[in-house]
Amino acid sequence: MSPDLKQTASRALAMLDLTSLNDSDDEAAVTALCGKAVTPHGTVAAVCVWPRFVALAKARLGASGVRVAAVANFPAGDADIDLAVADTRAIVAAGGDEVDVVFPYRALIGGDAAIGADLVRACKAACGADVLLKVIIESGELKDPDSIRTASDIALANGADFIKTSTGKVPVNATLEAAEIMLTAIRDHGNGAFKAAGGIRDTATAGAYLEMADRNLGPDWASPHTFRFGASGVLADLLSVLEGGAGAANGGGY
Repeated sequence: MSPDLKQTASRALAMLDLTSLNDSDDEAAVTALCGKAVTPHGTVAAVCVWPRFVALAKARLGASGVRVAAVANFPAGDADIDLAVADTRAIVAAGGDEVDVVFPYRALIGGDAAIGADLVRACKAACGADVLLKVIIESGELKDPDSIRTASDIALANGADFIKTSTGKVPVNATLEAAEIMLTAIRDHGNGAFKAAGGIRDTATAGAYLEMADRNLGPDWASPHTFRFGASGVLADLLSVLEGGAGAANGGGY
């Protein structure tokens, strides 16, 4: 096994948002998710759950240092500011550390950029100073580079702490092509952080995203404060590599 692959696995583990957003989720599922967040090789960055499970996740994680995120306006990304703000306020009231809100991407596709700016601004105000706002632009549905860049610019200009590729609920989720556009937007704005979500299942693929961040923003930029993976499926491979396995992309794992 390459020492570089093990280093990549260690970096990626610390940047991982373990996520469970299934319709069937219950207290047992959330408790199990939280149990995976603390590993022999360190903790993940956060767990991401439905708003109704924020208090439970906070209790289960205790003083581990793992943050709790929950989703707003999810997964539809409707152009309903009041609903998105209500979701955000509920997450904050329950003790959430981060809100992952879906940008009204269909409105942008239809030519309405203003509603997205208004929604992001309102949700950031509802977060207050201490809760991070991660804005999901749904890059796989926006499709073309100009639309991905426009959504990224709107989110960053209106208070997004992170811009995130995807809900994980559409056919095309994180791609390196979308990541390049979004990281370039962050570089050009001089602020913001990035989350790649959906479809990242092995350490080598995670490494490709980290290499792109290093190239665009410098080797010291990516950290749990600036870069996340929303890819629970990669955890097993990261742990396999850290425990001396070859990793999925090199004959091990899946």
